[in-house]
Amino acid sequence: MPIFSYKALSARGAVSTGELDAADRPEALRVLDRKGLQPVQLREQAAPNKSKPAATSITADANDKNAIPDGPIKLKRAEVVLFTEELADMLGAGLQLEPALKSMEMRQELGNLKAVSFKIRQIVRDGVNFSAALKKVSPSFGPLYCSLAAAGEASGALDQILKRQAVYLKTLAELQSKLILAMIYPIILLVAGIGVSIIFVTTLIPQLTALIKSGGGEIPLGAAILIGISGFLSKWWLVIVLTILAVAVLFKMWKDDEANQPKWDHIKLKLPLAGPVIQSRFFVQFLETMANLVSNGLPLLRALELSRDATENRSLRAELNRVIEQVGDGRSFSKALIRNGVFPPLLIDMIAVGEQTGKIDQSLRRAAERYDKELNRDLQRIMALIMPFVLIIMAILIGTMAYLMITSIFQTMEKMG
Repeated sequence: MPIFSYKALSARGAVSTGELDAADRPEALRVLDRKGLQPVQLREQAAPNKSKPAATSITADANDKNAIPDGPIKLKRAEVVLFTEELADMLGAGLQLEPALKSMEMRQELGNLKAVSFKIRQIVRDGVNFSAALKKVSPSFGPLYCSLAAAGEASGALDQILKRQAVYLKTLAELQSKLILAMIYPIILLVAGIGVSIIFVTTLIPQLTALIKSGGGEIPLGAAILIGISGFLSKWWLVIVLTILAVAVLFKMWKDDEANQPKWDHIKLKLPLAGPVIQSRFFVQFLETMANLVSNGLPLLRALELSRDATENRSLRAELNRVIEQVGDGRSFSKALIRNGVFPPLLIDMIAVGEQTGKIDQSLRRAAERYDKELNRDLQRIMALIMPFVLIIMAILIGTMAYLMITSIFQTMEKMG
């Protein structure tokens, strides 16, 4: 029978340590509970009745543990998505969290995810929540991810929330890749235009103006503008670069300041293209989280608190705080949203119907599906606008430069004639 070493607190708060025999970890926890002890740490020390192959496996695990890097492990976004999908699939198939992590740990092709799974499993075995273990093991699991994981643990719908988070991460990665592909052609145009402009301004225009001056003529207006721009940039380029860097650093310091983050989050909601996407994403995440929590039996107020903790935008989190206060005072959920003034009328109407029928979780899920479709339409609209917008800007800049250069050449030729 395995031997477990424990560190526990008694009813009076005294720390107690020792060892006990139990068939498995749940049995050891029950033994401690019967003794009136609250476990802080519980580790399996030995399994003397196991056969020789099992002992070999234990040795291999110990060697793997020695190969695990110390400190937080950074993951790529693709690795976070793979971890989320794998774990969600295994939890959805009926596996418990610790066996699912053990299965991922034994996979050969997962790379860094094996180390992450091992460390998370060790922390979870000590009685720590899965969301807290994520924070300790890797900074790649951001605050939003960990908050959603905590909501999933509280509601018993961890597999569903992880599946939705994997879809969100993949959508975000696809959007970024599409944005990069859409920017390649405009960037090539920009680089080519800058190169041609530099050649004309530094080589051709000075030669033409030298010819004009030698003949006693006047410098054309287009050439004068280009030479003025070139002289200004060559003289002050270092100051311009340092100014831009200083502004960027000051803005980042202001944005990262804890006191300014609510204001910056509010500004992001007002941005022309990004603002509606951020709001739509919040509605989808909020409604889906609420639907999962309520459908798994959590009280409405507790579900609102967990959904608030899973909200990344501080401005929207403050709005949810006001909703929570009103619901806590006895006001219905839909009326609290009406008084808040941030949530759209259609969303409130769907929630009100759910309150009247007693099926608020189904209404929340239907509203989430509706706003998920709107979010996809917003993203497609933005992607359709990016390419023409960038091309128009590049055409204006390069066209203006080309017009000035061609005008300078023709004016110079006329004066030489």
